[in-house]
Amino acid sequence: MSINKVLISGNLTRDPEMRSTANGMSVLGFGVAVNDRRKNPQTGDWEDYPNYIDCTMFGTRAESISRFLTKGTKVAIEGKLRWHQWEKDGQKRSKIDVIVDDIEFTTTGGTSLRYDSTGGQFIQNWRTPKGKAGYCYEATLTTDDGSFISASFKLK
Repeated sequence: MSINKVLISGNLTRDPEMRSTANGMSVLGFGVAVNDRRKNPQTGDWEDYPNYIDCTMFGTRAESISRFLTKGTKVAIEGKLRWHQWEKDGQKRSKIDVIVDDIEFTTTGGTSLRYDSTGGQFIQNWRTPKGKAGYCYEATLTTDDGSFISASFKLK
């Protein structure tokens, strides 16, 4: 048995690019920078080293999510690895992409927006700062052709 599951979080390195396949399926491509921390052997300081990961989403969910993504957006992604091979100028080339199953927009203020691929919904979470009295609210925003058509709130 093998497991092909990827969890990454980082910032978009460029604005996403929407294209279509020959049969009309939407394909959204974007890059995510994921930092790796290593100790510098000369200085002894910990330093961030970026890894640049290409990510791909397909179908109507790619269309729905594309308008919320811009360069610098902080995201958390769950997906799987896919290997591609092609030939260019007589040379064989290959790369590994992350095929996105779920994506969550994250911020430092305790707010996140996640796209639920199974239900076709955006779920927004607001959290109070640690140690403060308060509640956590969850808003479910249902999309139809990329536009919000309803919103429901529940106290958590």
